[in-house]
Amino acid sequence: MSQVFKDDKVIPVTLIEAGHCKVVQVKTKKKEGYEAVQVGFGKASREFRVEKLKFKVGDEINISSFKVGDRVIVSGLSKGKGFQGVVKRWGFKGSPASHGTKHTLRAPGSIGSAFPQKVFKGQKMPGRMGGARITVSGLEVVKIDAENNLLAVKGAVPGRKGTLLEIKSK
Repeated sequence: MSQVFKDDKVIPVTLIEAGHCKVVQVKTKKKEGYEAVQVGFGKASREFRVEKLKFKVGDEINISSFKVGDRVIVSGLSKGKGFQGVVKRWGFKGSPASHGTKHTLRAPGSIGSAFPQKVFKGQKMPGRMGGARITVSGLEVVKIDAENNLLAVKGAVPGRKGTLLEIKSK
């Protein structure tokens, strides 16, 4: 993240390299059964379904479609945090540190009653945290640097540095 000064105000922004994306493949309803465009950026590629095919293989998609003040929707993978306990993963309070509590300060506690003698699906328990697809909508485009293919978006976007993002106009 960075910051931009505008009218004596500091605006927190995230700089996104929205580089030259090329259309790698066009899928048609006649051949594949649906209409989609496969877009490549660097070594990665992603497929997007479209209603009207207006792209050809080799077409370039760049930041010229965005304007300052536009609202965008940004999707990407959040930071992976590995295996976490219930206190960090779900915000559980944990057990008191006194009154006979021993070795169970950050334990989840009881996970159910004697009947029906199973753990229900969706029960909040320890496990892998992060690494999920997150979508943030309503972010404002503050600045565009067409020469360097940089897009300055107000606020934070999901993921770490180097994460592949999907940016759509709202």
